[in-house]
Amino acid sequence: MWERVTPVAGLVAIFVLLPLSVTSADRSEAVLPVDLESYLTDVVGFSRRDFATLETGAPVTQLLATESKTQVTTFGIVWINAPLERFVAAQREVETLEQGDAFPVTRRLSSPPVLGDFAELRLVDDDVDALRKCRPGSCDIKLDAQALAALMSVDWRGADRTETAGRAMQQMLLRVATTYERGGNARLPVYRDKGDPISVEEEFRALLLEIPPLPTFLPPVGAYLLEYPRAWLPGSTSFLYWQETRFGLKPTIRLNHQTILETSREVLVLSKMLYASHYFRSALEVRMAVPDQARGGFWLATISSSRADGLTGLTGFFVRGRVRSEVARGIQTVLTTTKARLEGE
Repeated sequence: MWERVTPVAGLVAIFVLLPLSVTSADRSEAVLPVDLESYLTDVVGFSRRDFATLETGAPVTQLLATESKTQVTTFGIVWINAPLERFVAAQREVETLEQGDAFPVTRRLSSPPVLGDFAELRLVDDDVDALRKCRPGSCDIKLDAQALAALMSVDWRGADRTETAGRAMQQMLLRVATTYERGGNARLPVYRDKGDPISVEEEFRALLLEIPPLPTFLPPVGAYLLEYPRAWLPGSTSFLYWQETRFGLKPTIRLNHQTILETSREVLVLSKMLYASHYFRSALEVRMAVPDQARGGFWLATISSSRADGLTGLTGFFVRGRVRSEVARGIQTVLTTTKARLEGE
Protein backbone atom coordinates (compact mmCIF):
# COMPACT_ATOMS: atom_id res chain seq x y z
CA MET A 1 0.00 0.00 0.00
CA TRP A 2 2.88 2.37 0.76
CA GLU A 3 6.10 2.42 -1.19
CA ARG A 4 9.51 2.54 0.47
CA VAL A 5 11.10 5.86 -0.36
CA THR A 6 14.56 7.36 -0.64
CA PRO A 7 15.90 9.51 2.22
CA VAL A 8 15.76 12.80 0.34
CA ALA A 9 12.56 12.43 -1.66
CA GLY A 10 10.51 10.04 0.43
CA LEU A 11 11.67 10.87 3.92
CA VAL A 12 10.35 14.33 3.26
CA ALA A 13 7.02 12.64 4.02
CA ILE A 14 7.98 9.52 5.93
CA PHE A 15 6.45 10.32 9.32
CA VAL A 16 2.81 11.20 9.16
CA LEU A 17 -0.35 11.39 11.14
CA LEU A 18 -3.49 9.59 10.26
CA PRO A 19 -7.05 10.50 9.19
CA LEU A 20 -9.48 10.27 12.08
CA SER A 21 -12.96 10.20 10.56
CA VAL A 22 -14.89 7.16 11.77
CA THR A 23 -18.60 6.39 12.09
CA SER A 24 -20.34 4.68 14.98
CA ALA A 25 -20.88 1.64 12.74
CA ASP A 26 -17.15 1.45 12.06
CA ARG A 27 -16.46 1.75 15.78
CA SER A 28 -18.46 -1.39 16.51
CA GLU A 29 -16.09 -3.39 14.30
CA ALA A 30 -12.77 -1.61 14.88
CA VAL A 31 -10.64 -0.93 17.92
CA LEU A 32 -8.95 2.13 16.43
CA PRO A 33 -9.65 4.81 13.83
CA VAL A 34 -9.90 3.02 10.49
CA ASP A 35 -6.72 4.27 8.84
CA LEU A 36 -4.66 3.67 11.96
CA GLU A 37 -6.01 0.12 12.18
CA SER A 38 -5.11 -0.46 8.52
CA TYR A 39 -1.57 0.78 9.12
CA LEU A 40 -1.09 -1.51 12.10
CA THR A 41 -2.35 -4.47 10.11
CA ASP A 42 -0.64 -3.89 6.76
CA VAL A 43 2.65 -2.26 7.76
CA VAL A 44 3.40 -3.16 11.37
CA GLY A 45 1.86 -6.64 11.19
CA PHE A 46 -0.52 -6.60 14.15
CA SER A 47 -2.59 -9.72 14.77
CA ARG A 48 -6.13 -10.06 16.13
CA ARG A 49 -4.61 -10.82 19.51
CA ASP A 50 -2.67 -7.53 19.37
CA PHE A 51 -5.86 -5.59 18.66
CA ALA A 52 -7.65 -7.40 21.47
CA THR A 53 -4.85 -6.37 23.83
CA LEU A 54 -5.17 -2.75 22.72
CA GLU A 55 -8.90 -2.90 23.44
CA THR A 56 -8.11 -3.65 27.11
CA GLY A 57 -6.04 -0.48 27.37
CA ALA A 58 -2.68 -2.28 27.57
CA PRO A 59 0.24 -1.36 25.28
CA VAL A 60 1.42 -3.54 22.40
CA THR A 61 4.94 -3.55 20.95
CA GLN A 62 6.26 -5.07 17.75
CA LEU A 63 9.86 -5.58 16.63
CA LEU A 64 10.23 -4.46 13.00
CA ALA A 65 12.51 -6.05 10.44
CA THR A 66 15.72 -4.26 9.42
CA GLU A 67 18.26 -5.21 6.78
CA SER A 68 21.23 -4.02 8.81
CA LYS A 69 22.28 -6.25 11.71
CA THR A 70 23.49 -3.15 13.57
CA GLN A 71 19.99 -1.65 13.69
CA VAL A 72 17.06 -2.45 15.99
CA THR A 73 13.63 -0.89 15.37
CA THR A 74 10.56 -1.24 17.59
CA PHE A 75 6.99 -0.01 17.25
CA GLY A 76 4.67 0.47 20.21
CA ILE A 77 1.20 1.88 20.79
CA VAL A 78 -1.23 2.45 23.66
CA TRP A 79 -4.49 4.32 24.22
CA ILE A 80 -4.35 7.09 26.83
CA ASN A 81 -7.50 8.51 28.40
CA ALA A 82 -6.25 12.06 28.89
CA PRO A 83 -6.31 15.41 27.06
CA LEU A 84 -3.77 15.78 24.28
CA GLU A 85 -2.59 19.04 25.87
CA ARG A 86 -1.36 17.06 28.87
CA PHE A 87 0.90 14.99 26.60
CA VAL A 88 2.35 18.14 24.99
CA ALA A 89 3.06 19.72 28.36
CA ALA A 90 4.88 16.58 29.52
CA GLN A 91 7.06 16.52 26.38
CA ARG A 92 8.11 20.11 26.96
CA GLU A 93 9.16 19.32 30.54
CA VAL A 94 11.77 16.75 29.54
CA GLU A 95 13.67 17.11 32.82
CA THR A 96 10.60 15.90 34.69
CA LEU A 97 9.44 13.42 32.05
CA GLU A 98 12.70 11.49 31.82
CA GLN A 99 13.78 11.02 35.41
CA GLY A 100 14.14 8.14 37.87
CA ASP A 101 16.49 5.19 38.23
CA ALA A 102 17.02 4.87 34.46
CA PHE A 103 17.69 8.62 34.09
CA PRO A 104 19.73 9.88 37.08
CA VAL A 105 20.20 13.25 35.36
CA THR A 106 18.33 14.94 32.50
CA ARG A 107 19.04 18.59 31.71
CA ARG A 108 17.74 20.86 28.98
CA LEU A 109 20.40 23.06 27.35
CA SER A 110 20.35 26.81 27.07
CA SER A 111 20.01 28.46 23.68
CA PRO A 112 22.78 28.83 22.72
CA PRO A 113 24.37 26.10 24.88
CA VAL A 114 26.81 27.11 27.62
CA LEU A 115 29.30 25.07 29.62
CA GLY A 116 27.23 25.48 32.78
CA ASP A 117 24.49 23.35 31.21
CA PHE A 118 26.69 20.33 31.91
CA ALA A 119 27.68 21.22 35.47
CA GLU A 120 25.94 18.14 36.92
CA LEU A 121 27.81 15.71 34.68
CA ARG A 122 29.83 13.23 36.73
CA LEU A 123 31.81 10.29 35.34
CA VAL A 124 32.03 6.92 37.05
CA ASP A 125 35.51 5.61 37.89
CA ASP A 126 35.49 3.16 34.96
CA ASP A 127 34.90 6.01 32.49
CA VAL A 128 37.65 8.11 34.05
CA ASP A 129 40.04 5.20 33.69
CA ALA A 130 38.87 4.61 30.12
CA LEU A 131 39.54 8.24 29.19
CA ARG A 132 43.02 8.01 30.70
CA LYS A 133 43.82 5.04 28.44
CA CYS A 134 42.17 6.40 25.27
CA ARG A 135 44.19 6.44 22.07
CA PRO A 136 42.99 6.82 18.47
CA GLY A 137 41.50 3.47 17.46
CA SER A 138 41.60 2.13 21.01
CA CYS A 139 39.14 3.68 23.45
CA ASP A 140 36.21 2.40 25.50
CA ILE A 141 34.33 5.69 25.13
CA LYS A 142 33.07 7.08 21.83
CA LEU A 143 35.24 10.08 20.94
CA ASP A 144 36.25 11.98 17.83
CA ALA A 145 39.77 13.06 16.86
CA GLN A 146 39.48 16.48 18.52
CA ALA A 147 38.41 14.99 21.85
CA LEU A 148 41.13 12.35 21.71
CA ALA A 149 43.75 15.03 21.03
CA ALA A 150 42.53 17.10 23.99
CA LEU A 151 42.92 14.10 26.31
CA MET A 152 46.59 13.79 25.41
CA SER A 153 47.32 17.06 27.25
CA VAL A 154 45.59 16.00 30.47
CA ASP A 155 47.76 15.34 33.53
CA TRP A 156 46.36 12.00 34.65
CA ARG A 157 48.69 11.79 37.64
CA GLY A 158 46.95 14.60 39.51
CA ALA A 159 44.63 13.99 42.44
CA ASP A 160 41.87 15.86 40.60
CA ARG A 161 41.89 13.57 37.56
CA THR A 162 38.20 12.67 38.07
CA GLU A 163 37.20 16.34 37.90
CA THR A 164 39.58 16.87 34.97
CA ALA A 165 38.03 13.99 33.03
CA GLY A 166 34.56 15.33 33.77
CA ARG A 167 35.49 18.77 32.47
CA ALA A 168 36.89 17.22 29.30
CA MET A 169 33.58 15.43 28.69
CA GLN A 170 31.61 18.60 29.43
CA GLN A 171 33.68 20.60 26.96
CA MET A 172 33.27 17.94 24.28
CA LEU A 173 29.48 17.86 24.72
CA LEU A 174 29.36 21.66 24.54
CA ARG A 175 31.35 21.56 21.30
CA VAL A 176 29.08 18.89 19.78
CA ALA A 177 25.93 20.81 20.77
CA THR A 178 27.24 24.16 19.52
CA THR A 179 28.57 22.93 16.19
CA TYR A 180 25.39 20.88 15.56
CA GLU A 181 23.20 23.94 16.10
CA ARG A 182 25.34 25.83 13.58
CA GLY A 183 26.03 23.15 10.99
CA GLY A 184 23.64 20.24 11.51
CA ASN A 185 24.44 16.59 10.89
CA ALA A 186 27.60 17.39 8.93
CA ARG A 187 29.16 18.70 12.14
CA LEU A 188 28.34 15.63 14.24
CA PRO A 189 31.31 13.53 15.48
CA VAL A 190 33.26 11.02 13.46
CA TYR A 191 34.09 8.40 16.07
CA ARG A 192 37.66 7.13 16.13
CA ASP A 193 37.43 5.01 19.25
CA LYS A 194 37.76 1.65 17.49
CA GLY A 195 38.75 0.32 14.08
CA ASP A 196 37.51 2.29 11.10
CA PRO A 197 36.15 5.80 11.67
CA ILE A 198 32.35 5.94 12.11
CA SER A 199 30.49 9.04 10.93
CA VAL A 200 27.39 9.82 12.99
CA GLU A 201 25.97 11.71 10.00
CA GLU A 202 26.29 8.64 7.76
CA GLU A 203 24.93 6.35 10.47
CA PHE A 204 21.87 8.55 10.93
CA ARG A 205 21.18 8.70 7.19
CA ALA A 206 21.42 4.90 6.99
CA LEU A 207 19.15 4.58 10.03
CA LEU A 208 16.42 6.60 8.31
CA LEU A 209 16.54 4.33 5.28
CA GLU A 210 15.76 1.33 7.50
CA ILE A 211 12.69 2.83 9.23
CA PRO A 212 9.43 1.70 7.58
CA PRO A 213 7.49 4.49 5.87
CA LEU A 214 4.19 5.62 7.32
CA PRO A 215 1.06 6.86 5.47
CA THR A 216 1.67 10.26 3.91
CA PHE A 217 -0.50 12.59 5.97
CA LEU A 218 1.88 14.76 8.02
CA PRO A 219 3.87 17.83 7.12
CA PRO A 220 7.25 16.62 5.78
CA VAL A 221 9.93 15.95 8.37
CA GLY A 222 12.54 13.94 6.46
CA ALA A 223 14.27 17.00 5.06
CA TYR A 224 14.24 18.55 8.51
CA LEU A 225 15.89 15.53 10.12
CA LEU A 226 18.58 15.44 7.46
CA GLU A 227 19.16 19.14 6.80
CA TYR A 228 18.66 20.98 10.12
CA PRO A 229 19.34 23.89 10.68
CA ARG A 230 18.96 24.76 7.00
CA ALA A 231 15.52 23.13 7.04
CA TRP A 232 12.85 23.93 9.60
CA LEU A 233 9.37 22.67 10.52
CA PRO A 234 6.94 25.60 10.57
CA GLY A 235 5.10 25.77 13.87
CA SER A 236 7.54 23.49 15.70
CA THR A 237 9.65 24.07 18.79
CA SER A 238 12.93 22.30 19.53
CA PHE A 239 15.68 22.12 22.12
CA LEU A 240 18.76 20.10 23.02
CA TYR A 241 19.17 18.15 26.25
CA TRP A 242 21.69 15.76 27.76
CA GLN A 243 21.16 12.92 30.18
CA GLU A 244 22.84 10.12 32.03
CA THR A 245 21.11 6.83 31.30
CA ARG A 246 21.43 3.46 32.99
CA PHE A 247 20.04 0.84 30.63
CA GLY A 248 23.08 -1.32 29.84
CA LEU A 249 26.13 -2.54 31.67
CA LYS A 250 27.64 0.96 31.72
CA PRO A 251 26.14 4.36 32.56
CA THR A 252 25.89 6.26 29.28
CA ILE A 253 25.95 10.00 28.60
CA ARG A 254 23.67 11.00 25.73
CA LEU A 255 23.00 14.27 23.91
CA ASN A 256 19.63 14.62 22.13
CA HIS A 257 17.75 17.05 19.89
CA GLN A 258 13.99 17.06 20.57
CA THR A 259 11.41 18.67 18.28
CA ILE A 260 7.68 19.05 19.04
CA LEU A 261 5.26 19.75 16.19
CA GLU A 262 1.58 20.46 16.92
CA THR A 263 -0.84 20.43 14.03
CA SER A 264 -4.52 21.39 14.26
CA ARG A 265 -5.31 17.82 15.40
CA GLU A 266 -2.23 15.76 16.23
CA VAL A 267 1.19 16.02 17.84
CA LEU A 268 4.52 14.71 16.59
CA VAL A 269 7.66 14.48 18.75
CA LEU A 270 11.07 13.69 17.23
CA SER A 271 13.93 12.78 19.55
CA LYS A 272 17.23 12.52 17.66
CA MET A 273 20.37 11.28 19.39
CA LEU A 274 23.47 13.34 18.58
CA TYR A 275 26.02 11.59 20.82
CA ALA A 276 26.31 8.62 23.18
CA SER A 277 29.39 7.72 25.22
CA HIS A 278 28.71 3.97 24.91
CA TYR A 279 26.91 1.47 22.68
CA PHE A 280 24.95 3.68 20.26
CA ARG A 281 26.09 5.06 16.92
CA SER A 282 22.81 6.77 16.13
CA ALA A 283 19.18 6.70 17.29
CA LEU A 284 15.80 8.27 16.59
CA GLU A 285 12.49 8.04 18.42
CA VAL A 286 9.27 9.24 16.80
CA ARG A 287 6.23 9.70 19.05
CA MET A 288 2.81 10.33 17.52
CA ALA A 289 -0.23 11.37 19.55
CA VAL A 290 -3.39 10.76 17.51
CA PRO A 291 -6.74 11.79 19.06
CA ASP A 292 -9.60 9.27 18.95
CA GLN A 293 -12.76 11.28 18.40
CA ALA A 294 -15.07 8.32 19.04
CA ARG A 295 -13.40 6.84 22.11
CA GLY A 296 -11.95 10.00 23.61
CA GLY A 297 -8.35 10.50 24.68
CA PHE A 298 -5.62 9.71 22.17
CA TRP A 299 -3.45 6.93 20.78
CA LEU A 300 0.26 7.26 21.55
CA ALA A 301 2.35 5.46 18.96
CA THR A 302 6.12 5.36 18.92
CA ILE A 303 8.84 4.10 16.62
CA SER A 304 12.26 3.73 18.23
CA SER A 305 15.24 2.85 16.06
CA SER A 306 18.94 2.71 16.93
CA ARG A 307 22.20 1.53 15.42
CA ALA A 308 24.62 0.02 17.93
CA ASP A 309 27.97 -1.71 18.31
CA GLY A 310 28.45 -5.42 18.89
CA LEU A 311 25.42 -6.72 16.95
CA THR A 312 27.28 -8.45 14.10
CA GLY A 313 29.35 -11.62 13.86
CA LEU A 314 28.88 -14.81 15.86
CA THR A 315 28.84 -13.09 19.24
CA GLY A 316 26.57 -10.39 17.88
CA PHE A 317 24.04 -13.02 16.79
CA PHE A 318 23.31 -13.84 20.43
CA VAL A 319 23.69 -10.27 21.69
CA ARG A 320 21.27 -8.97 19.06
CA GLY A 321 18.48 -11.22 20.29
CA ARG A 322 18.90 -9.98 23.82
CA VAL A 323 19.11 -6.35 22.74
CA ARG A 324 15.93 -6.66 20.66
CA SER A 325 14.06 -8.15 23.61
CA GLU A 326 15.33 -5.50 26.01
CA VAL A 327 14.39 -2.68 23.62
CA ALA A 328 10.86 -4.04 23.14
CA ARG A 329 10.45 -4.43 26.89
CA GLY A 330 11.76 -0.90 27.44
CA ILE A 331 9.27 0.60 24.97
CA GLN A 332 6.41 -1.27 26.65
CA THR A 333 7.52 0.06 30.04
CA VAL A 334 7.69 3.64 28.74
CA LEU A 335 4.20 3.40 27.24
CA THR A 336 2.80 1.91 30.45
CA THR A 337 4.35 4.54 32.71
CA THR A 338 3.37 7.38 30.36
CA LYS A 339 -0.24 6.17 30.32
CA ALA A 340 -0.33 5.86 34.12
CA ARG A 341 1.19 9.29 34.62
CA LEU A 342 -0.99 11.19 32.15
CA GLU A 343 -4.20 9.46 33.21
CA GLY A 344 -3.29 9.91 36.88
CA GLU A 345 -2.92 13.64 36.45
